[in-house]
Amino acid sequence: MNELTGKNILIGVTGGIAAYKVVEVVSRLKKLGAEVRVVMTRAAAEFVAPRTFQEITKNPVSVEMFAGTVNFHVEHIALANFADVVLIAPATANFLAKAAHGIADDLLTTIVLATTAPMMVAPSMNTRMLEHPATQANLKILESRGVKIIDAEIGLLACGTSGKGRLSEPENICAEIVKFFAPKILSGKKILVTAGGTIEPIDPVRFICNRSSGKMGYEIARAAQLHGAEVILISGNATAEVPAGVKFVKVETALEMRAAVLEEYENVDAVIMSAAVSDYRVKNVAAQKIKKSNETLTLELVKNPDILKELGQRKNHQLLVGFAAETENVIEYARGKIAEKNLDFIVANDVSQEGAGFGVDTNIASLINRAGDVESLPKMTKAELAERIIRRVAESI
Repeated sequence: MNELTGKNILIGVTGGIAAYKVVEVVSRLKKLGAEVRVVMTRAAAEFVAPRTFQEITKNPVSVEMFAGTVNFHVEHIALANFADVVLIAPATANFLAKAAHGIADDLLTTIVLATTAPMMVAPSMNTRMLEHPATQANLKILESRGVKIIDAEIGLLACGTSGKGRLSEPENICAEIVKFFAPKILSGKKILVTAGGTIEPIDPVRFICNRSSGKMGYEIARAAQLHGAEVILISGNATAEVPAGVKFVKVETALEMRAAVLEEYENVDAVIMSAAVSDYRVKNVAAQKIKKSNETLTLELVKNPDILKELGQRKNHQLLVGFAAETENVIEYARGKIAEKNLDFIVANDVSQEGAGFGVDTNIASLINRAGDVESLPKMTKAELAERIIRRVAESI
């Protein structure tokens, strides 16, 4: 089942150039399983044809106040009752003013007054309009009533200037909706997640690293945040996109990761160590680029601290979750790590299996608890595995 299956989402599109981006928002929500209906203002229909949204949603698109009825009720009441959540995107300065002061002079603003569903607004406009005291006051009024404001972003605007006022990206808007519906099983909890591969320099140009993309850890951080946790994501080298709403700490070396983790450790409820930390580092890092000379080059490596083991030794109230990425004897090695590092459970996988290694969107893993019990999971996306891990954390914390 998709994340939004069975959820009814009403989207109001107002008259801004960013209306075209809402087409992708609607498409993403449909793919997540939501039932979506769209209401447009007359001005919005000047930017995007209603038929575009109609084809994506497979539902009629409403523009005019007295154009028709839905389910034999007055249309604005029927649509107001339909919604589990109302999203206005883009939300123009004009709409914000009307919504803040209870003006209902078209179909969309009438629905806003009639609905009891939670509402989100994603403003988009020229920077000066957004920063105008009237607009800021209207946003504060709406926020005081419980409306979720999805902040505008900084970037190039349609008017040719650059500043704050761009509509939040479709993936961020959809993430807010998914977050709204996700059960808050980690509400009030603080979760630290490590991800990505650490980098150990050889000289100013070269370094030792590994194949980790960070995808697994980033999905875990995203899942924890969706379920209500305050999330700290400490990441080495990674190609994944940082989840919205998490505290992000970028590091490079294993020593930097250790310092960042220990700084947060005493104040968190759980640590999920999914980072691929380098076991060794170069003893003497060259100050200048090493020039090619001899046929061979010898590097002396020294052992990095075992961060996970140190956390296990320092553990008092924290739940500690480790990862075991192996190529042989996976379960045996993972069980050994649980005892050696004082873990509560471990996620073990054979990275030599197709679809379970680095840089892919899927994984094949086993969850092993302190007693050595193994839950073997089938091949699934890393997002699905992250959900399994977070639910196990919530049960154990």
